[in-house]
Amino acid sequence: MTRGLLNAGIQVLCGIDSNPMCKKTYEENNHIRYLETDILQLTPEKLMEEVPQLINKDELLLVGCAPCQPFSVLRHEEFDKDGNPIPHKAVNLLVEFGRFVKALHPAHVLIENVPGLKGKGKEVLDEFKSMLKEEGYAFDEKIVYAKDYGVPQNRRRYILIASRLFIPKLPAPTHGNKAGLLPYRTVRDAISHFPYLNAGEENINIPNHKCANLKPILIERIKATPHDGGSRTDWPDNLALKCHQNFTGHTDVYGRMKWDEPAPTLTVKCFSLSNGRFGHPEQDRAISLREAAALQTFCDDYIFYGSMQEIGKQIGNAVPVLLAQVLGAYITKGITDL
Repeated sequence: MTRGLLNAGIQVLCGIDSNPMCKKTYEENNHIRYLETDILQLTPEKLMEEVPQLINKDELLLVGCAPCQPFSVLRHEEFDKDGNPIPHKAVNLLVEFGRFVKALHPAHVLIENVPGLKGKGKEVLDEFKSMLKEEGYAFDEKIVYAKDYGVPQNRRRYILIASRLFIPKLPAPTHGNKAGLLPYRTVRDAISHFPYLNAGEENINIPNHKCANLKPILIERIKATPHDGGSRTDWPDNLALKCHQNFTGHTDVYGRMKWDEPAPTLTVKCFSLSNGRFGHPEQDRAISLREAAALQTFCDDYIFYGSMQEIGKQIGNAVPVLLAQVLGAYITKGITDL
């Protein structure tokens, strides 16, 4: 989100997150201060001490991207011994973010989350929107496809833009199959320029161009998966997993991406062949971390730090840079049109 807002010409004052593993990646690439703190332990007063520029309320944009897993359709609900739902701490983070909106009263607010926020998170979201209305904000909200804005990935996100200074309307798609729109960007557009890798290899000349190693049986399976979109359903019987022999679902796992379509939604396991359709379209491996970053529209010189698992989380959880840039550019245009 920060990189996209910077690309849109917005001055970002700081980023706030409780994960210490993201700090180096964030600061080294964006040259912006990273406040490593839990929002539950942070007060608006303390934040204003740390970032005095927040006093310029009519020039302030506050952005919230609460952890999305609690609202995801893939997350199983947890219950206590009496059968009552156990609230997940992150479910309340949007409300905590609302605490800062009320105290700082920024000119504009931007929210990004998974589409499930309007489902499992509806109660929390409704509370947040009621607060916006009470505080004098107009807002627009929508579930959008990132591919409609030039991201080479079939990623759906919930977006809300609110403002005290103008009436927002989420920007119209720029890409698609309709007349007057640019064609969708594809996997080929994003990653075909990267050098060849074998499974487990790394190209030291290209930051993060490293892919996971594969056991011999997985090498056999990916070799048996047809190029350009093949799946585990194409394997001979002797390569099939026992758990799949009488099961027809989850056909994307172990599958290859298609060159000339947007990629499937990337997750924190986007480097793992067994966790989705994350196989390279023609090379016998999963996509590399660098290729995953490109599908999230990070520039090739944006370097990620940490273990392979940690970098996978940073990439998979990220807002696609280009989507953030489009949203940031829309907000700046709304301001200049006043």
